[in-house]
Amino acid sequence: MSEIPYFRLPRRTFLLGALAASLSARQVAAQTYPSNLIRIVVPTSAGTPPDIISRLVAEGLAANEGWRLVVEDRPGALQTIAMNDVSGRPADGYTLLTMSLPMMVTPTLLPKAETRPDADFDPVVKISTSYTVLVTTPSLPVNSLPELVALLKSKPGKLNFASAGFGTPSHLIGEMFALQAGVHATHVPYQQFSQAIADLIGGNVEYMFVTTLPVIDLIETGKLRALAVAAPARIAALKSVPSVAEAGFPDLVTADWIGFAARRGTPAEITLQLNKAINKVLAEPKIRASLDKIGAVPVGGTAAEFGDGIRSDVAHWAKIVKDADIKLP
Repeated sequence: MSEIPYFRLPRRTFLLGALAASLSARQVAAQTYPSNLIRIVVPTSAGTPPDIISRLVAEGLAANEGWRLVVEDRPGALQTIAMNDVSGRPADGYTLLTMSLPMMVTPTLLPKAETRPDADFDPVVKISTSYTVLVTTPSLPVNSLPELVALLKSKPGKLNFASAGFGTPSHLIGEMFALQAGVHATHVPYQQFSQAIADLIGGNVEYMFVTTLPVIDLIETGKLRALAVAAPARIAALKSVPSVAEAGFPDLVTADWIGFAARRGTPAEITLQLNKAINKVLAEPKIRASLDKIGAVPVGGTAAEFGDGIRSDVAHWAKIVKDADIKLP
């Protein structure tokens, strides 16, 4: 029997063939997406705004598109646990990362971290923005932001401000406030948010910048006193509370936000499909009303716009961390 001749293909031809096969497989995957369960990994605990908003969007996607989704909370280590989880999964769109403002500080506080929000993920869409409210213990003899500044200046280093943990918005905005007002207060981070609120009500700490959702009822019942919202104008959830701009601190305006991202290298067709589906959810009156109720404003838009915002925020908060000399404890 004669042997079949063996022909060696040129290396260029082989590489082009492999690339074409790879592209074909990615195109097929994009066309059938999603055929499996989609995981949304949240870097905070249950009941927090990122968790609540992620679940709202997941429910909207399930109802509109018939997709199967699950939301998993993986808090800890300055949100790197969640980031590492998603970055270690295939770049196929079946594992999404919920991003929020605190994640933008991670590259500065943890320069040797395995993953970066601005380098290791493909932005999908910005979901919402929200603002924090400055609240004090009712026993503190102040009724406005200027009065608090005056009190802090009269007692440098004597008053305490609480936060929901190191590197959280309540910590970062508290440090921004101290820089802009030229005051000094002691930062008291809490591992349990409920304990921070309990100590604030009890007067063990004097003030805190906190997301609106957990404290609206406490403000209305007088258990906490609201001085200002860190927003450019008053917000619907707290119409009677002035904005920081009204109180004379326009540079203190800080928008917290929530968005979805996927592992870097996810097919553009899948990212676009997710973006369109989520924008559709955010346009629904029911979802918009649910977000408004918790003090969040739906955003939407393109993946590119969200990516620009991520890079801008990483640079912005790197400067704040440096100016405030914030270091890991």
